[in-house]
Amino acid sequence: MEINPIVVDAAGKITPLDLAAKIDETAAFLVQQKWGAQVDFPAPFGRAEFPEEAYVKAMDAKTGASLKLTILNVTGRVWTMVAGGGASVVYADTICDLGFAHELANYGEYSGAPNDEQTYNYARTILGLMCRTKRDDGKVLIIGGGIANFTDVAATFKGLIKAIKAFKDELLAGNVSIFVRRAGPNYQEGLKMMLALRDETGLTMKIFGPEQDAVAVCPLALGLVPLDSIPDFDPDAPLIHTVSKAAAPDAALVRPREFSGSPADFKAALTTMSTQQFTNETRCLVYGLQQRAVQGMLDFDFMCKRKRPSVAAMVYPFQGNHYVKFYWGTEETLIPVYTTIATACEKHRDASVMVNFASFRSVYETCMETFEQHAEQIKTVAIIAEGVPEAQTRALIATAEAKGVGIIGPATVGGIKPGCFRIGNTGGMLDNIVTSKLYRPGSVCYVSKSGGMSNELNNIISRNSNGVCEGVAIGGDRYPGSRFIDHLLRYNDNPDCKILVLLGEVGGTDEYDVVEALKTGRIAKPLVAWCIGTCASAFSFEVQFGHAGACARGFGETARDKNAALAAAGAIVPRSFAEFGKKINEVYTLLKERGEIPDVPEPEVPKVPMDYTWAKRLGMIRKPANFISTISDDRGEELKYSGMLISDVFSEDLGVGGVLSLLWFRKKLPPYATKFVEMILMVTADHGPAVSGAHNTIVSTRAGKDLVSSLVSGLLTIGPRFGGALDGAASMMTAATDKGMTAKDFVNECKKNNVLIMGIGHRIKSLENPDMRVVIIKDFAKKHFPKTPTLDFALGVEQVTTSKRSNLILNVDGCIAVCFVDLLRHCGAFTIEEADELIANGCLNGLFVLGRSIGFIGHYLDQKRLKQPLYRHPWDDISYIDDI
Repeated sequence: MEINPIVVDAAGKITPLDLAAKIDETAAFLVQQKWGAQVDFPAPFGRAEFPEEAYVKAMDAKTGASLKLTILNVTGRVWTMVAGGGASVVYADTICDLGFAHELANYGEYSGAPNDEQTYNYARTILGLMCRTKRDDGKVLIIGGGIANFTDVAATFKGLIKAIKAFKDELLAGNVSIFVRRAGPNYQEGLKMMLALRDETGLTMKIFGPEQDAVAVCPLALGLVPLDSIPDFDPDAPLIHTVSKAAAPDAALVRPREFSGSPADFKAALTTMSTQQFTNETRCLVYGLQQRAVQGMLDFDFMCKRKRPSVAAMVYPFQGNHYVKFYWGTEETLIPVYTTIATACEKHRDASVMVNFASFRSVYETCMETFEQHAEQIKTVAIIAEGVPEAQTRALIATAEAKGVGIIGPATVGGIKPGCFRIGNTGGMLDNIVTSKLYRPGSVCYVSKSGGMSNELNNIISRNSNGVCEGVAIGGDRYPGSRFIDHLLRYNDNPDCKILVLLGEVGGTDEYDVVEALKTGRIAKPLVAWCIGTCASAFSFEVQFGHAGACARGFGETARDKNAALAAAGAIVPRSFAEFGKKINEVYTLLKERGEIPDVPEPEVPKVPMDYTWAKRLGMIRKPANFISTISDDRGEELKYSGMLISDVFSEDLGVGGVLSLLWFRKKLPPYATKFVEMILMVTADHGPAVSGAHNTIVSTRAGKDLVSSLVSGLLTIGPRFGGALDGAASMMTAATDKGMTAKDFVNECKKNNVLIMGIGHRIKSLENPDMRVVIIKDFAKKHFPKTPTLDFALGVEQVTTSKRSNLILNVDGCIAVCFVDLLRHCGAFTIEEADELIANGCLNGLFVLGRSIGFIGHYLDQKRLKQPLYRHPWDDISYIDDI
């Protein structure tokens, strides 16, 4: 906050004349009303906001995913579309470090599992900007990312592929080359889709998976190495990580350091997290009904040969205490779910960690409860939520420290200790756990801000050493609950850890505590370190990178300053992130040669049965479905009725009749047909309170039953004597029409066989007092239907029957029935056989049920409104007979 100028009057009163302040956007849900309705977050100083940036910002505000876009050079040659906040910075760094800062067109990221439509719109925006201008030397699009922890790569690629197809001609005309490197859940299927896209479109594309480091595509895309120097992703090749064979490392890389003091001189403020250690006996509580994350933790436990699950219980306040079934290997186990943290702690005294999946809106209250009431038991809390208001975060940190509780997060994916304990989704899917050898401990411990890049570190470390000993992502917010130094000191004091790895970033000063620890010797083990965000110095204006804390706000907060300080203090700092793995490998090789890292036999790779749902998604298995539905689909972005988007249903104004035709007949009937359906519903809606269905509904309502029970009571009276005439009339009149019978012969045959003609006769209405419902339906059919042979036959029957008695007219049930037969048979949507099958399946009776439900609900509401008492039938309306 800056107040300038201020005025002090003669009385000593201070009056501020102008004020500039930064407010925390994540706190909007708490104090929006204090800010006012129209808070404008301006573009960075020195530039106007592009419309496309505003569009992406608006999309980001409406989704739980993260979508960011900053235009750096709209005519630039190098465009990126990178998944993950940390990965997006790493790619921008690498491009700038390779000398192409002046050609970098944009910075942005998409993460948090955006859906197809969001990914499509995001990609469409970038491609539109990219194709706006052409260059003689062409352009490149780098589609990259770290190894995702939980995002389905193939699912996010669907929207991206849709956008590339839409811009195919522009991309070809602009000589655009596309370079893809992606990994994570279902990445194999996603990369196969990209290979198919290349074949279909003819675009120049190079496609890679986790067999290559994250930024290996950058020098390839920039033309610094030949295109054929790295082989494309091979979907049939197994992914096996072996330790890279690098050139002989410089022995001086790891040498005894001269310290400026002793470890006792290190005075940095530490959090409780600096003394916490996880073991294969560590157990936790999971706040939130996060079944996928819990199953992943249990699968990891089983792979690590833990004796019992690491998850002791779950807490979910919105349901009663119950159990949820999970897999433990091939067997099943039950994990209890409690409504309160207190109950969970009381029932499971061995749980010392809480993995808190509460949303950013409620995580403060749940953490405070844990710190203030259960600090003696819960010693570590991992806060997964992103977007926790900074003021609340600082309060949480202060309270946790006072109570002796360590924090990982907020905005963390968690942490992992191979062979021991896994927090949440860290490490990704089981295939990545196996390929990165996270099921057994290695010798390298890392700490990272970025969750997505932590999984990339798992990959890099497993490819360049004997694997991970422990790794934590502290979260990318400005105020992390624990800091780099807390975890590096834990690792330094762990005899199993031989190499330390730090992945810091631009913004903040926490890395300088690590510098001091190196100088004083408090950190004595080799530290390979790199701070991402070196590209920031290449930009002419402030860029907010993917993480909330990734922005240099003061002296020494740039990535270049931090890297220089770490290197001066004795850390092993590569020239760029592209060399990060190489430096780890060099240190590992030296320590191996010196005998500081012993040879350990590689255990057998554990096998855990793949979850059925995931195996099916990967196309590895198939199974007959228990249910088949052809009329609606709610799996996509938009509900569909028989393949028609719900938005199209409204835009085409199909109405209730149109919806009914889609859901009942799987056809889009012509407008006159849907209008007729609506007419039927209108004329059958009610027939007064005296009929059996309405009567039952009223009696049930007055007995205090709820709406559904009262409605069902009325509907259960529908049958052969009430409402059943529709099906009967349709059957009888259609059969006679098809046989070519005359109306007189039909009546005589029915009389001879003593069969009641369904749809003929009315207690009140007659030729002299016609039923207007019949007149309306009949006239509409005659005017709009292509043919009405069944109606014509029924009217002929009416002429015969009314010659005997004037009330033997075609009644409303009969008129609806024969008209509906003519509609289905002759509207052009069905064959005769299909129409007859629909009638036989009871669709006519369904129309009566649907229409009459309107009236029954009306009677229910009417009785409630009138507050009618319990109904008791009067004695004088009952004949009591004793002798029979």
